[in-house]
Amino acid sequence: MKMIVFIGSYRHGTSKEALTIAKEMGFTVVLLTDKRSIQNDENLFPDVDHYVYMMNLIDKEGIIREIEEFEKQGMQLCAVLSFIDPYVSMAAAISNYFGLTDLSVAALQLMENKIHLRTHLHHHDSSPWHAVFQINDSPKRFTDNHEALLPLIIKPPISSGSKDVILATSRMELLKNLTALQKKYPNSPLLVEEFLEGPQYLVELFVLQDHMMIIGVIEQDIQFNGRFIVMGYSYPAVLNDQVMTSLRATISSIVKKIGLKTGSCHLELKLVHGQWKLIEMNPRMSGGAMNRILEDGSGVNLIKSIINMHLGKSPSVVEKPEKYVYAKYLTVSSIGKLLKVTGTEHAQLQEGVTYVSIQPSIGAIIKDPTSMGHRCACIIAVAKTAERAKQSALKAAREIRFYIEPL
Repeated sequence: MKMIVFIGSYRHGTSKEALTIAKEMGFTVVLLTDKRSIQNDENLFPDVDHYVYMMNLIDKEGIIREIEEFEKQGMQLCAVLSFIDPYVSMAAAISNYFGLTDLSVAALQLMENKIHLRTHLHHHDSSPWHAVFQINDSPKRFTDNHEALLPLIIKPPISSGSKDVILATSRMELLKNLTALQKKYPNSPLLVEEFLEGPQYLVELFVLQDHMMIIGVIEQDIQFNGRFIVMGYSYPAVLNDQVMTSLRATISSIVKKIGLKTGSCHLELKLVHGQWKLIEMNPRMSGGAMNRILEDGSGVNLIKSIINMHLGKSPSVVEKPEKYVYAKYLTVSSIGKLLKVTGTEHAQLQEGVTYVSIQPSIGAIIKDPTSMGHRCACIIAVAKTAERAKQSALKAAREIRFYIEPL
């Protein structure tokens, strides 16, 4: 039997969707997890054939031994991969170890640490000003030395979904947030960088034997409420030829600089006074409903393409998407217990709407978002123009109501 091994999975989003797609492709699905609750809930991941519980998912040798045990039982290993940041490079290294791929492990590993990536790209034109707040640095001394550069962004080097990405606009905020994050991450330095104004775009990317393929460019609508939360995605982004050419050139230069010869990733960039600036680069595809957004607009199933790449097949690429897509996310503004949700059926009936998903279950505690994982619902609409797709999604979103019991 042909098997694909996945290292880690969330309860929602692309990492879970990948399990379903692998099963639909005819593979036996093996999930390695460090969460007993996942292993004990068979209904949560119905497409998983075998669970392996491991206390430490970064135990490379232990994972290799587990895979070899499956091989002794007659299973044929076809791919090892992960859609979760901490495990992407290790999964690639294991895949290379078994001779399945020739992925650029060092480049993927570089992307897993924001400080290492910024340091490596220090002199690149796309890099904003940045500094590293070291473990034993004094928040007051650092604030004294960098107050003139405000506003500044502070973030831990290993995080995802905008978690603990904080904007400091005043001396007091910089001092307070450095102190708070130093306490929260006592064994980790912090990345501090200039805050840049400008529209932000997400780029899904494949590199196959030095050949770069842009799968999609998506404009992000970002809400700031103390944290940066992406509330909308517009695909394909409306960019003129000159801007698109400069984007390709910037990404190509970054890819070469970090040594990414074979692999997939996504980048987030801002267009600042006509120049592209790299905000983040992650060694996996974007989470949430990104696979659905791209598939609705272009017909390309990015998750399936990534799995195929790990199987040695060429990924699918569409030069010009057939439809415009807008994905609207919903949040709540207070904390409480979710009692019920209404309006989903009316939302689904709106023109162009292809997808309505409510994330939390009834009885869950929901709150105003401090990370992307706190978004409560997603509505996707398609149309012949970007503006029409956005208006359809927003109209459908207005139908949704969350009923909350305050805590």
